[in-house]
Amino acid sequence: MVLLFLIPVIAFTVNTSVAYSQSGDLYRIETTDGNVFIGQIISEDDNEIVIRTESIGTVTIHRNNIRSITLIDQSRIRDGVYWYSNPQATRYFFAPNAIGLEKRKGYYQNTWVFFNNVNYGVSDNFSVGGGIVPLFLFGASSTPVWILPKVSFPIAKDKLHLGAGAMIGGVIGAESDPLGIFYGVGTIGNRDKNLSVAIGYGYAGNEVSSTPLINVSGMIRVSRRVYLLSENYFIPEAGLTGIGSLGARWTSENFAVDFGLFSPLEDFDSLIGVPWLGVTIPFGR
Repeated sequence: MVLLFLIPVIAFTVNTSVAYSQSGDLYRIETTDGNVFIGQIISEDDNEIVIRTESIGTVTIHRNNIRSITLIDQSRIRDGVYWYSNPQATRYFFAPNAIGLEKRKGYYQNTWVFFNNVNYGVSDNFSVGGGIVPLFLFGASSTPVWILPKVSFPIAKDKLHLGAGAMIGGVIGAESDPLGIFYGVGTIGNRDKNLSVAIGYGYAGNEVSSTPLINVSGMIRVSRRVYLLSENYFIPEAGLTGIGSLGARWTSENFAVDFGLFSPLEDFDSLIGVPWLGVTIPFGR
């Protein structure tokens, strides 16, 4: 929760320029002190790596100071600038898509300080997470919690994914039935541009809703740092009644900030609704 307030002091020195030569492999090297170098490895031994970048030339890095070395997809070099991977590709504002978290990678998501989620990729096809609203910090006797399992299956790479999952919730410190939702989801597109359609059924105790909830969400990357987002919910039996949203995501390699507006569909053109502010910080190898 407190990470929301730490963002202004999180800073990394990043060199995002590419190597002199456009031929050969490009690598992203991140050091233990947060520096990032992108270029061609021109020599290496057991003790150090020498990388040549465009802006600062040749840099020698001791292996003890290297956190990670990643081969860069050449398609991510646009107009001589490296477009890093989407730091939050598996979720819109809140609704998940069918794209899976990579193994040993995860993220922490905070929304309006109170709502906290953590998700982790157990494998490339299965992730598990949990969330909490820590009302106990304010003297409340009950605390809402939830578990977020999800399976993902890439049917056609960067074109079609299918997935399923659940939000299994309850309240610690109160006598209440478990409640949540089970869902299935399909996603067309890749991690930078996609559209998802999901259908879910809510439950409370032993009762499962007979009326589905439909979610239609999408994102598109419009620049190196900015994505446009929309997340929308419909109840088929109620016609066009539902909730719609529009917003954006600002990103760096190490965190993302979401901001948008949620409004009932019948009032959507009035731009009156509930604002959304969320922060995502990825972690893992």
